[in-house]
Amino acid sequence: ALLRGINIGSNKRTSMAALRSIVESLGHTDVETYLQSGNVVFTPKGRGDHAARLSEAIAAETGHDVAVLMRTGKELARVVEANPYRVSDPTKLVVAFLGDELELGQLGLGDLAPYLPDELTVHGRELYVSVPNGQARSKLMEALVKRRLPTTLTVRNWRTVEALAAMTADG
Repeated sequence: ALLRGINIGSNKRTSMAALRSIVESLGHTDVETYLQSGNVVFTPKGRGDHAARLSEAIAAETGHDVAVLMRTGKELARVVEANPYRVSDPTKLVVAFLGDELELGQLGLGDLAPYLPDELTVHGRELYVSVPNGQARSKLMEALVKRRLPTTLTVRNWRTVEALAAMTADG
């Protein structure tokens, strides 16, 4: 589970212990969190919309309205395999996870040339964004996160993507 906007600055503060407890209260097992930014790995109980149920449980417990995106271990492995960029510094590549597939034109960014040296590649429900000067200095990242997209978006750096893929390698 990838939670959007949790524990960024003073926004939507939730301890990872509390988050693990919420996930376990839904009957999920093998619950682990990664970092303080809303990454939860677990074995789901049953079928259904786990993202919606988790979002509802977080709201009920904390009062925070938090969007949740789900990816299986196999999906995360495919995200790692599909990376179109060479990674020498894992903080200079980010993956924007989307709730639904979008095409480049739906992002409303127009011509990407003004954003160079940043680059963006759309692949399924993920956007790979190379930010050679870092996220904080990236005009492309700034434009992307300010867009009103027709789907949920949450961003993770490459180090986090690889860690989550490793944590879910069996699923």
